[in-house]
Amino acid sequence: MPYSNFKTIEDVKSKFAITIDSGGSLFGLTEEIPPSTQFAGILEENVDLALNINTGKARSEFIIAPLLIEVRRILDRKISLFSGLEFNVDDELGLNGYCDFILSKSPDQVFIKSPVICVVEAKNENIRSGYAQCIAEMIASQIFNQRNTASCNYILGVVTTGSNWRFLKLENDMVSIDFNEYLISQAGKILGILVEAIKENATP
Repeated sequence: MPYSNFKTIEDVKSKFAITIDSGGSLFGLTEEIPPSTQFAGILEENVDLALNINTGKARSEFIIAPLLIEVRRILDRKISLFSGLEFNVDDELGLNGYCDFILSKSPDQVFIKSPVICVVEAKNENIRSGYAQCIAEMIASQIFNQRNTASCNYILGVVTTGSNWRFLKLENDMVSIDFNEYLISQAGKILGILVEAIKENATP
């Protein structure tokens, strides 16, 4: 059963012993990271174009991928970024299939190595429709890290349409969904959250 088969929160809860909390602000104190001049220019050029084309592919290529590349640049290219790769962790649990984007705190850009810190699910529709799939990918990341003896404080999950961004945290068996939703006009805050998550997690 691929990740995309997880359609609702109940699907995930019935399969895995997790608790869901969605009442609080997770990153209210996270400091913004101002976009570089180059990235600000990319956003100015790309955002309206992507939103007018209004397909998931356009939003992924013109907004989401450039923002994640900016995160990698901020971190001196010491992390790896993968797009559209298979992440087959446990077929019996249904934790297999393709992830839109994966960030790993490993500089290896050829193979996905632990620790996987962040998974990003790109949607061209209602953000809420991506929660279940994203959580399944986060659980897969946690298992992948454990099997490779790479500890992480938490796994960060992202569900985004490119224009809207919602963050999730997986800590042990608790999934917290951020009460706040961020717009791409708040790119500095989005960058700050992603960079903070990577820096707060253990070095492989």
